[in-house]
Amino acid sequence: PTQGNSIDFGNLNQATQSMPGGTGSSTRGIIGGGQGSPATLNIIDFITFSSTGNATDFGDLTTARRQPAVTGSQTRGIFSGGEVSPTHSNIMDYVTIAATGNAVDFGDLSVARRVAGAASSPTRSLIFGGYAAPAGLNTIDYVTTSTLGNATDFGDTTQARYSLGAVSSKTRAVVMGGYLVSPGAAVDTIEYVTIATRGNAMDFGDLTESIYAAQYVSNSIRGVRMGGVTPLDTSMDYVNIATTGNAVFFGSLLGRHQEGGGCSNAHGGL
Repeated sequence: PTQGNSIDFGNLNQATQSMPGGTGSSTRGIIGGGQGSPATLNIIDFITFSSTGNATDFGDLTTARRQPAVTGSQTRGIFSGGEVSPTHSNIMDYVTIAATGNAVDFGDLSVARRVAGAASSPTRSLIFGGYAAPAGLNTIDYVTTSTLGNATDFGDTTQARYSLGAVSSKTRAVVMGGYLVSPGAAVDTIEYVTIATRGNAMDFGDLTESIYAAQYVSNSIRGVRMGGVTPLDTSMDYVNIATTGNAVFFGSLLGRHQEGGGCSNAHGGL
């Protein structure tokens, strides 16, 4: 809810890149998947938001993969899609955030994809865009988070793009940034959907810069974009989710970051 620069929290169990996915409840954040050195990871870590310190082992994904889209509710985290080298994945698996243990099969996405965006309300989880060779996608999928089953079509984003991000309140999801395959450029696009309905995304405003492969966190009021490629960036900007309009400068990260995983509770974002 404030503005300012980031502060050191601790370390993951293993150095990772290529967009490990993150989500959280009000007390705990989980981050899973990504690319280690040299192998793709199935590791899931967790942290307790109210303290600082290193992450603790949570369990394993059903399949090692990088660049999954992760979302969920206060009780469940859902890991969707990603790259299982050399192909894209339609896998969806889930964990119970308050427990520890390995992920369990949830269902399948409508289209195998990686580097998609994800956001949720207390009842629904949405997956936005992503990459399915040779093109970016404008597809929006959704699932009911507390059930199991395959994803259903929700609508379309205004642009087919990947390496985008999303934040949400209980009623609205806001989709930001990304990369267009043609003409091969980052975008400053911000758009939104009403989560309880179905339909295409609508214009919200613009980021402070065109950017992709950033990290995104939110509470019920504000969504924050952290870092990304424009080129490699330390800046953060934010939007007020319930309104429309352009993003505003928030602060700076300790270092330049791209393709990380973000998670947050109502007070802080990692």
